[in-house]
Amino acid sequence: MYRLYSHNDLDGVGCGIVAKLAFGENVDIRYNSVAGLDFQVERFLEKGRSDDCLFITDLSVNEKNEQRLDEHVKKGGKVKLIDHHKTALHFNRYDWAIVQVEYEDGRLASATSLLYEYLIQHKLMKPSETLSQFVELVRQYDTWEWDKNGNVEAKRLNDLFFMISIDEFEERMIQKINTSDSFRFDDFEQKILDMEDSKIERYVRRKRREMVQTFVRDHCVGIVHAESYHSELGNELGKDNPHLDYIAIINAGGKKISLRTIHDEIDVSDVAQRFDGGGHAKAAGCSLTEEAYRLYVAEPFHIEPLRADAFRNMYNRKGAKTGCLYENRHEDTFFVYPFDEGGWMIEENGLSLALTFESFEEAERFIKRNHNAWLVRDEIFIAYLMENVIRTKTAVNKKNSDFVSYSPVLHEYERESSTLPH
Repeated sequence: MYRLYSHNDLDGVGCGIVAKLAFGENVDIRYNSVAGLDFQVERFLEKGRSDDCLFITDLSVNEKNEQRLDEHVKKGGKVKLIDHHKTALHFNRYDWAIVQVEYEDGRLASATSLLYEYLIQHKLMKPSETLSQFVELVRQYDTWEWDKNGNVEAKRLNDLFFMISIDEFEERMIQKINTSDSFRFDDFEQKILDMEDSKIERYVRRKRREMVQTFVRDHCVGIVHAESYHSELGNELGKDNPHLDYIAIINAGGKKISLRTIHDEIDVSDVAQRFDGGGHAKAAGCSLTEEAYRLYVAEPFHIEPLRADAFRNMYNRKGAKTGCLYENRHEDTFFVYPFDEGGWMIEENGLSLALTFESFEEAERFIKRNHNAWLVRDEIFIAYLMENVIRTKTAVNKKNSDFVSYSPVLHEYERESSTLPH
C-alpha cells in the first residue's frame, strides 16, 4: 500500500492527483497543513506500517520526526520525502529525501513536478501529454513563473482549485487527464472562472484602499488584512507599490501571515523563518505569533492607509522632464525634477535636499519609503507651479540655458482647461 501525505494547496493536491494516476486504488492520500503533517507522520510510525511505502510531498517534518523516519528507514521501512522549499534542503543528507529548489536550466521546481519525474524515472507510471501540461501549470503557478511568462491558465487553475472542493477538483482533473489529448478548461469551468476574475478584481480594488505602510526591521512593508486571494493581492499590491520590499497579508481568523514580494533581491522565506514559517523566495507564510502580531498588527494599527497615486494626470506624470509633485498626510510637498548632469533632485517644502539620485525611480522610492507620499492630481501640481516654482526657477533658467522652462506646462494646461465644460 502506498501512502501520500501532502500539503493542502494546489501543488500539494497536484501531487495527490499524480499519485492517484500512478497507483489508482492502491494509494491512501491525506492532505495536511504545515502543522498537521507531523501528527500524521507520528500516527503512521506508531501503527508500525513497515510494509507500506510512505511519500511525503510539498512539506517537511520536524526534527523529532526527521530522526524517527530515519530510524524507520534503517529498519527496512520505505519512505520518500520530496520537497522544493529552501528551508528543507538539509533533508538531502538522507537517501530517502529529494529536495530540489531549482532545475539545472534555471526553472524553479515544484513538488508536483518533482514527484511526477520521480515516478516516471522509477517506472512507476508512464508520462502523458495532458498530464505533463497539468504538471507544468501547477509548477508555474506555485513558483510564480506564470506571471513572468504571462501564463494566465496557470493562475486560473489555482482559482478553480479554490472555488470547488478538493474531491471535486481531483475528480475533474483526473477525468481531463484520462480522456483529453490536451489540458483545457471546459465551458462550465470557463464561465465560473470568468465570474471569479471579476470578483477578484473588485476585492483587490477594495483592499488597495486599506493597505498601510511601515518599516518592520530593515524592510519597508505594505500590510493589509485579508482572508482571500492572497497571491493575487500580493502580486497586484506589489506591482502598484514597487518601493515596498514585500506585502504582508494578515489573516487574523486563521492566525496566519502570507508574505509576497515582486523583487528578486528580497527573500520572504527568510522573513517567515523568523516566525517559525517558511516557503519560497517570493511567496512564504508563517503563523501569527505574539511577536508577529506586535510587529504586523498592534504597532501599525493606528497608521492611516496608504494613498494611491493619481492615475489620470496629463501633466503631473512620473519621470516628466518638467518635474512632478508628491505630497503626504502632513501636507509636506516633494518636487522631483531632473538636473543638468543627468540625475534627479528633490525639493521638500521648497528646499532642496542634499541628495541626488541616478534615476527618477530611485528618487520616488526615497520619498515613498521615507515620507509615505503620493503623486498628486494635475490641478494641485499646476497650483504648486504657479505659486512656488516659476519665480524661483526663472533665476536658475537665466544662468543655465539647458534648464527646461515650466511656462509651457502652464500655458498648455490653461489652454486645454479653457476648452473643458464647467
